[in-house]
Amino acid sequence: MDQVARKSLAPYRRSLIPLPEAAAVVDARIGDHGPALLTLEDGSVFPGVSWGAPVAAGGDLVVNTSQSGYQEICTDPSYAGQVVLMTYPLIGNYGRLREDDQSAQPWLRGLVVAHATAAIAKDGAQLAALLRTHGIPAIAGVETRSLARRLRETGAQRARISAPWDADYDAALAATRALARWEDEDFVGLVSPARVEQIGGPDEPCIAVVDFGLKSNIVRALRARGFSVRIHPHTATAAELLQGGVRGVVLSPGPGDPARLDGPVALARSIVDVGLPLLGICLGHQIIGRAAGAATRRLAFGHHGANHPVRDLATGRVYVTAQNHEVEVVASTLPAASGFVVSQVNLNDASVEGLRHTDLPIETVQYHPEGSPGPLDATPVFDRFVTAIEAAR
Repeated sequence: MDQVARKSLAPYRRSLIPLPEAAAVVDARIGDHGPALLTLEDGSVFPGVSWGAPVAAGGDLVVNTSQSGYQEICTDPSYAGQVVLMTYPLIGNYGRLREDDQSAQPWLRGLVVAHATAAIAKDGAQLAALLRTHGIPAIAGVETRSLARRLRETGAQRARISAPWDADYDAALAATRALARWEDEDFVGLVSPARVEQIGGPDEPCIAVVDFGLKSNIVRALRARGFSVRIHPHTATAAELLQGGVRGVVLSPGPGDPARLDGPVALARSIVDVGLPLLGICLGHQIIGRAAGAATRRLAFGHHGANHPVRDLATGRVYVTAQNHEVEVVASTLPAASGFVVSQVNLNDASVEGLRHTDLPIETVQYHPEGSPGPLDATPVFDRFVTAIEAAR
């Protein structure tokens, strides 16, 4: 803040939490934009230091407990519309590899960290460069773990990162409370592509993927198993998906509330009726659950992180999984006549983590088998999908 140190810091000291020194929370190789405010809709104000793009933005505040993977989190379309709070204290400490991005741009609306660090001096390899290029604000110096505990008490809240040197608390709180509710926004329409894309050669067996917020690691996992991948927009019809002799269908992860997605639910119902091998991941799992007749509801505390234990009910095996979702399929509403059964549950809160059909080659998982970096326990999900495809020949 040396270049603007002559400005007064007094307005930022209204909070009970002291304003951090920029040099202590933002690596000098990144540089900062000056003080900023993180405001929550309950009236809480947390002063900090701006280090992403020098703009204001906000959305639902979610907590991620991962120790690595900040680059993948920022470029994961499932985080569209959210402000992500990282509990691990050092973010940016190993740089960024462009080939590890999960999509073409970051989709989150803001990033909250304790300390913003830099692994190397090269600007393009820093997380800060990614955020600044795409207009995503970030704030450092917030006591992230105590804030995470606060959210455990209050549940989800809207939050906003102010522009640098914007010290009007009342205006910042008003802007936070004016943010659209997560449930009211169409995030899938924002992140889904407008046209079909084919990845792989014409002589390879093809899998159709409906892109509700597709991560590149899913494509990599399918390609590594010998398949070409045809990626469709979320508006695809069953006829479009099934053309060309596809061997299986994947409904991808994505952001937002599945209760808004009547079209994709009807599409999933059509694919179930055909009986083609079908895999649903995260939002795709929720969509298939609704297609089976189950209800979905928002969790009191969303699952965000790389350490969630999941038990497979058939085998008793426990997996450590990466997760990012706000909604659960309600087990008690799954119709017995649907042919679907709950296959996996979360050991923290007993929420549904997977469905399987008793007769058809259909499996869904609430977590991310493609999660990387992170636990590899769940990668056999893709192997089971391939086995189902081979058995259906």
